[in-house]
Amino acid sequence: MKIALFGPPGAGKGTQAKYVVERFRIPQISTGDLLRSHVRDATPLGKMAKEYMDKGALVPNEVVIDMMKERLSGDDCSGGFILDGFPRAISQAEALSEFVDLEAVVNIVVDEGALIRRITGRRMCKCGATYHQDFAPPKQDGICDQCGGPLYQRDDDKPKAIKERLAIYRSETMPIADYYDRAGLLVTVDGSGTPDEVAAQVKEKLD
Repeated sequence: MKIALFGPPGAGKGTQAKYVVERFRIPQISTGDLLRSHVRDATPLGKMAKEYMDKGALVPNEVVIDMMKERLSGDDCSGGFILDGFPRAISQAEALSEFVDLEAVVNIVVDEGALIRRITGRRMCKCGATYHQDFAPPKQDGICDQCGGPLYQRDDDKPKAIKERLAIYRSETMPIADYYDRAGLLVTVDGSGTPDEVAAQVKEKLD
């Protein structure tokens, strides 16, 4: 299947993408991973992207789209894929339609208040482990179970930053739902339940 997955920050997109990857045996294509890979390998597109990233500017749509077009032409994508974090705007969705025919677009919907509670409760460790104060707390408060290091809250997970991220999502990304709804591709899922409950909805609708 050729699927795009989107939803607001904290909706659980990463978790649901993993479920889909396991069920359909297709690769997960993340814009962030793609950018980092090109920059790390110093590809022509990566060098272009790095110039903007070093200035703290957004990488132009044209560069991201070219990276995506190249990635989706890979042999491992011939049987399908799931896009995580792309498209993020109508212009990207329109460009994507020129070289890919999506079969479904999964829209995870969660109440904004619940999203804020989810994200503000998240704690990270430098080893990569992630915890949540309410749903998956560490055994010892403030200490990582895996490496014993101190846990911290990302600046992006603080209330003011979350509200700004949600405002950007509402203005730039939510219109994609209407775009794909008109195309008959939109599948809306209630993301307020547990990961397994949400995964069951995704499975039912994609099947």
